[in-house]
Amino acid sequence: MTTVVLVGAGLVAVLVIALVIWRRTQRVVTTPAQRAVHQALHTASLAAVPLRRGLTEGSAEAAAPHLRALAGAEALGVADAEARVLAWDGPATAMLEVFEDAARRAIADERAVLITGDEHCLIAQPLLIVTGAAVGALGMVTAGKPGPGMLGAAGEVARYACGQLELAELDASRARVDRAELRALRAQISPHFIYNALNTIASFVRTDPDRARELILEFADFTRYSFRAAGEFTVLADELRNIERYLALEQARFGDALDVRLRIAPEVLGVVLPFLALQPLVENAVRHGLAGGGRGGQIGIVAIDAGTDCLISVEDDGIGMDPDLLRSGALDAVDTDTGPARTGEAAHVGLANVDDRLRAAFGNDYGLVVETAPGAGTKVSMRVPKFRPGIRA
Repeated sequence: MTTVVLVGAGLVAVLVIALVIWRRTQRVVTTPAQRAVHQALHTASLAAVPLRRGLTEGSAEAAAPHLRALAGAEALGVADAEARVLAWDGPATAMLEVFEDAARRAIADERAVLITGDEHCLIAQPLLIVTGAAVGALGMVTAGKPGPGMLGAAGEVARYACGQLELAELDASRARVDRAELRALRAQISPHFIYNALNTIASFVRTDPDRARELILEFADFTRYSFRAAGEFTVLADELRNIERYLALEQARFGDALDVRLRIAPEVLGVVLPFLALQPLVENAVRHGLAGGGRGGQIGIVAIDAGTDCLISVEDDGIGMDPDLLRSGALDAVDTDTGPARTGEAAHVGLANVDDRLRAAFGNDYGLVVETAPGAGTKVSMRVPKFRPGIRA
């Protein structure tokens, strides 16, 4: 009994000490200044989300309340580059017309404009991005003439909004670059393949018309998918179906010299990946695998479940590549019609392009991994997240 009592008393003492330490810790980390900083950061993060979509009526309406809270203003307005009011948050709506005129002046002069009145004053700050162009203006209403602190806060809030809008412009620029890269990829892979596919189909027209008809349909479906206008992303199932069309045309061309083996886990067929991300890998594998001088080649395409990711690999048993050339960026493929590609020719069909698009979509952890050596074949792997917010086919 004594032991139990002593143990109980010791436990109570430990709990009391822990409670005192916790309360002291809570007092240390929740001072008024710290709470104010936390609240300001939280408010800034709420304003950043809509602003990262660019300056539109919807984003302005969503961001205005948070920008107003950051500035400590009675009301806040957001105008576009034409001084049209996109959003107004708070009372003092009588200052709306004043804001339109002040925004126009602030944008034209690219400097702050202060309008004083009997009851309210308005500070119009231009939104200047890195290029120097004014993309809009913020108007902050105060009760009475603003002091230096309020003027400084207005300037800082405007600079913060500009920073988020610049990031939005960078995101838009990256999207434009991605679309341009996709167009360049299509331009690279199409002429070489189309020429060979049409020649192959022509060879069957007299000898096997039914086979020629099937190949024409496969070719039509392949080109329709490859040149579709919808979206920068697709699902793995659609990408693999198009790869099957491509391989059907290549196997008609090379016959038994091309041996293709697929191992696809059904649970990853719905994974979203950049459009035409697999085509360059498979085309390079076919051209490398068949470049060994008539001995034929084997291509393996594998897609497996890897936890939160999908792991996709394309492997050939062909001539391989020099890793030093690979690291230096000289990723020329081998053209099976003309022999090794000469420097500057567009025989390579876009491994670097695919690597850039994967990293842009999913981050630097998701680029291509290439395993190769002269005479030892080549294996190109990509890891794609099963789910990524904001990315869908």
